[in-house]
Amino acid sequence: MKVHLFVPCLVDQAAPLTAHATVRLLEKRGYEVVFDRRQTCCGQALYNAGFRPEARALAERFISIFASAQIVVSPSGSCVSMVVNHYADLGLTGSLVDDYNYLKTRVFELAQFLALPTTPQAEFPRFPHSVVYHPSCHLTRDLGVITQPLDLIAQVPEIRLGNEDLPVECCGFGGAFSVKYGGLSRRIADRRAIALTATGAEYVCGGDDSCLGNLKQAFSRIGSPMKTIHYARILAGEES
Repeated sequence: MKVHLFVPCLVDQAAPLTAHATVRLLEKRGYEVVFDRRQTCCGQALYNAGFRPEARALAERFISIFASAQIVVSPSGSCVSMVVNHYADLGLTGSLVDDYNYLKTRVFELAQFLALPTTPQAEFPRFPHSVVYHPSCHLTRDLGVITQPLDLIAQVPEIRLGNEDLPVECCGFGGAFSVKYGGLSRRIADRRAIALTATGAEYVCGGDDSCLGNLKQAFSRIGSPMKTIHYARILAGEES
């Protein structure tokens, strides 16, 4: 089966190693990974900022590009949530409505897809480090992807996963929120960074590089040695 890879803007520009790790994880399971170079933004930033016509144009482009794809996988809960949950709010018309209703059932966040019973299993490389998992808001609340990343990470040989007493809280990013309300965003991020650092883990991993980037800045502000890494890179055997 062919799997079409959707690489979000932030991953493309700031975290390409996440995309590379995603490709390796899918290919190791026997999938042919297809990357359509026409793809651009999913439209989430414009949608959240109130620019609905502009967001609709990007949604229409996304649907047109991926309409014939058997499966679409992306290493971003935030962008997958936009496609699956919010394109219907943009006033799609004509054949795009049917194309979207068919497509949205075939768009998956990476851990969501890897955890499906129909997805072939494969062994993960060792990662001999202590790690805590940060559940990003869109991945957890919008998509309901809660246990899948943790279950996958727990299968990595020699990893030390410690999430038992870690509260579930926002990282403070929220896209344009972190720009419009920078002071509040930093306070939320610093609070989260302090809690993560207190676990004593070497790494915090998650399913959205946007959240991890915000936490990385917070770690720098509070003088924490903690490092950030997308869980896809752990599953692929990488280190930052």
